[in-house]
Amino acid sequence: MSPSLHAARAGLAILHLEDNEADHELVRVTLQRSDLDCTLLLVDTLADFEAALKHGAFDAVLADYHLGGFSGLDAWDLLRHSGQQIPFVLVSGAIGEATVAEAMVRGVSDYVDKNRLNRLPMVLERTLDVFRARRAQQQAAEALAHSQRRLADLTEHLQASIERERANIAREIHDDIGGSLAAVKLDLAWLARRNTDPDAQRHLQAALDMAEHALGASQRIMRNLRPAVLDQGLLPAVQWLARTFAERTGLAVEVHGQLGGPDLPADVALVAYRTAQEALTNTLKHAQASRCTLELSDLEGVLMLEISDDGVGAGPEALAKAQSFGLLGLRERAQTVGGWLDVVLAPGAGVTLILSVPLADATARTQSDTAPTRATEETSLRDTQP
Repeated sequence: MSPSLHAARAGLAILHLEDNEADHELVRVTLQRSDLDCTLLLVDTLADFEAALKHGAFDAVLADYHLGGFSGLDAWDLLRHSGQQIPFVLVSGAIGEATVAEAMVRGVSDYVDKNRLNRLPMVLERTLDVFRARRAQQQAAEALAHSQRRLADLTEHLQASIERERANIAREIHDDIGGSLAAVKLDLAWLARRNTDPDAQRHLQAALDMAEHALGASQRIMRNLRPAVLDQGLLPAVQWLARTFAERTGLAVEVHGQLGGPDLPADVALVAYRTAQEALTNTLKHAQASRCTLELSDLEGVLMLEISDDGVGAGPEALAKAQSFGLLGLRERAQTVGGWLDVVLAPGAGVTLILSVPLADATARTQSDTAPTRATEETSLRDTQP
């Protein structure tokens, strides 16, 4: 059948595999009497069946089971291996329940007994409806998967851009603000040594104290923007984060565990650090907790970071609130390195976040990622260490 002939038809194009002309005519007449607008193409050999599939486009296949030298299931296997998705209905004499069951298990759409051909239009229409629904569902699933992949790519790009901007800001603070504050402090100290007026001394000392405070604040901001302590390893970085966070907020923070495996990929270490940082901030803002515990391990090739608190906790409905975008961001950040984030919520029992990252996959991805933007980003981050 030529594609042009098929394109000229207004109704359904049906490929009929049947070696009995009389039975084919019965099928044609039965469908003609129904409301289905269809055209049948008859083939009676497996070779002709294969050729018709290659050169034509069909909406459904009707096939006898008992054929010369082969069966309808052989034709079904050929159709399935061709990669085409077309409804396939067996139209045959009595073949037994076991054979019908085997056909259904192998994926055949339906079966109609030749002695009850009046059921064929209904079965064919139902099969086509089911097929269209499944195809629409499959297309929707593929579209959703594509959208999720695009969202993951966008998230990774945004995270890389954010880290790059953080590194640039840290460099600006270090080179400009930090240098200027240091120069101001030196000049104030020079004036203080040469001025003996008591009132001037008080003002100069206050200015020196303010300059010292500003220098400390700028250094703290730089470390938060680009944690240079990560260069010493994830565990020391998390320990430093916990210590400085506890000193600044008064929240008791403990770090347990150890990392015994090889050095972590830089992107994995950064994701884990940012997850701990965000979790501590959320605990301080929302949990009403007095204590927070962080546990790190890399057993069995999986990096595990668990952050738990003794706060008021929350119910599952909390994840549906608009304020839960922080958790959504952490989940998306974990996905950029092939990991995932589990959240354990319970009213009155605190909140536990568990970051899991398979290290073998992360290492393989890092080694295979040769994109210039990623290489440039990593270089920029290293060069801007405060």
